[in-house]
Amino acid sequence: MTPVAPGPATWSPARIRLALLALAMGGFGIGATEFVAMGLLPELAADLLPALTASAPEEAIARAGWLISAYALGVVVGAPTIAAAAARWPRKQLLLWLVTAFTLGTVASALLPTFELVLVARFVSAVPHGAYFGIASLVAASLMGPGKRARGVALVLSGLTIANVVGVPAITWLGQQTTWRVAYLAVAAIFALTFVAIALVVPWQPGDATASIRRELGAFRRVQVWLALGIGSIGFGGFFAVYTYIAPLATDVAGLPAASVPIVLMVVGVGMTIGNLLGGWSADRSVRRSLRGYFVALAVALAALGLVASWPPGLIVGALVVGAAAAALSPVIQARLMDVAGDSQSIAAALNHSALNLGNSLGAAAGGAAIAAGLGFVAPIWIGLGFTIVGLGLTAATIAVDRSRQRNGQVLTYATGAVAVANDA
Repeated sequence: MTPVAPGPATWSPARIRLALLALAMGGFGIGATEFVAMGLLPELAADLLPALTASAPEEAIARAGWLISAYALGVVVGAPTIAAAAARWPRKQLLLWLVTAFTLGTVASALLPTFELVLVARFVSAVPHGAYFGIASLVAASLMGPGKRARGVALVLSGLTIANVVGVPAITWLGQQTTWRVAYLAVAAIFALTFVAIALVVPWQPGDATASIRRELGAFRRVQVWLALGIGSIGFGGFFAVYTYIAPLATDVAGLPAASVPIVLMVVGVGMTIGNLLGGWSADRSVRRSLRGYFVALAVALAALGLVASWPPGLIVGALVVGAAAAALSPVIQARLMDVAGDSQSIAAALNHSALNLGNSLGAAAGGAAIAAGLGFVAPIWIGLGFTIVGLGLTAATIAVDRSRQRNGQVLTYATGAVAVANDA
């Protein structure tokens, strides 16, 4: 007999809190494995690309940025693939398999000897990323109950943002004091602990018995899904164009010592934590207003940062505000995708992370290209601003499509977190 999953009302408040904490711990590990490279780019370049570092250090750092792009592309590939193929799996079982893959992939990243092999390992270790956040978000939304969907998503994502407050700076410092390989082994230990926590406290939940690969992939027939993906990938790419090169921005532009890089990362993480929680709260009230407002805030913050980056206090304040505005967009974009994806909810929950990490890859690549071309470490900020303005334009477009359909008598229903629109293709 197939077990019946208990509803949120049958779980004790303590069990729910522990389960949410375990899910957020996975987000903490993911934040660490994804972002720690940004503070260790000089160390990665020196160890894996020694000849290039000796002859052209800026170009070596830009090439080391490929490791970040490779991780991001792994998320892009893995999120829809796993979410569509495994939507019927029991959710707890799937989460445990995904965390196991994270652990092994991160260990491989730490141990492989050459740049090319580490590049492949970063791609492979990223494949579970989007599916983990997607499935964990669905579990968290169920635990939180009706009307609190975006806040459930934000709680899972809070592990990632808190990682940027304490985990990434601490592991960056560890990598600077030892080697970047030790830093990645520490991240692998976090994933191993996450496996234990999920196994012990996350309640069993079934997968979607009615799901099929065809139904989940049906999300790609919807114009609004593609617009939401564009908002995430291009608009959010503006943040990653800056964040990827935050270490040289702090040391080479603001003139801060290398020891200050973990502090700058911590400041960004504080901003991201505040912004993520604010974004979850506001998205439960109005997704569309939140999208517009946070993109405007991010554009203003990037423009200001570009003007004051050489002044250390300006860099610190600018990094805080940029982190907050960008992170606020994450749960909002996820809520938007789940709104417009109809009954393809598993893939919609995961696609947000494909979009954001495509933005990671695009932003890192564009910023690296500008640095390699000799435009300096401030150039990625202006590239990021351009990405953000495009994201704001796509936001205006998706809202215009909604309004056009409403004028034509089509019904948009957001009350349950899903959207029912006739002829949405």
